[in-house]
Amino acid sequence: MSRVVLFDVDGVLVHGYHAKAEKQVRWDDKLQADLGVDPERFRTEFIHDIFMKQVIVGRMSLLTALDRTLPGLGYRGPSMAFAGYWLKNDANLNQPLLDVVGRLKGAGVPLYVATNQEHMRAQYLWQQLGFGELFEDMFHSARVGHIKPTKPYFDWIDARLGRQSEPPLFFDDREDVVKGARAHGWEAVQFDALEDVTEHPWIKARLGG
Repeated sequence: MSRVVLFDVDGVLVHGYHAKAEKQVRWDDKLQADLGVDPERFRTEFIHDIFMKQVIVGRMSLLTALDRTLPGLGYRGPSMAFAGYWLKNDANLNQPLLDVVGRLKGAGVPLYVATNQEHMRAQYLWQQLGFGELFEDMFHSARVGHIKPTKPYFDWIDARLGRQSEPPLFFDDREDVVKGARAHGWEAVQFDALEDVTEHPWIKARLGG
């Protein structure tokens, strides 16, 4: 049995939200001009409220939450259109890393995604952005019912993976998540650059380095 390797999405597989502010690639820079919604208010009144409290853990759908919030932010269009705008603009793939993932897949490494994500974007990543062609499964928080780095999140994944001969190897950009994964017995690496993956001794050996 080959060792399981898992990757986070934002800040790792996708250039978007990142633990380091200077590395963030914002999807909402033109939100005010394009859709008439103030991005600061959207983050405060949606992301840091109903999204993080309900949507990201699967208690409410993204569209239901948008339906409840967007009218108060001055948006009069369909929530589905807003969601489509969000998904399209928050899809800046880290292609060099995905190319490495493809090489690892070719080497027979079992690959998974471990991410705090709601259902609609998880499906978009899987079907539209091609994650389903590289990874065996996606363990996203709305599916699990818990977010990283809580213990129930890692427990749920361990139960899905079954007994492993080696600790899972996990790459995430957030220090608190890395610490949580390590406390759970995984080998976790804080991702900042491609070399954090390619120069890892176990990965390097599978890439023929």
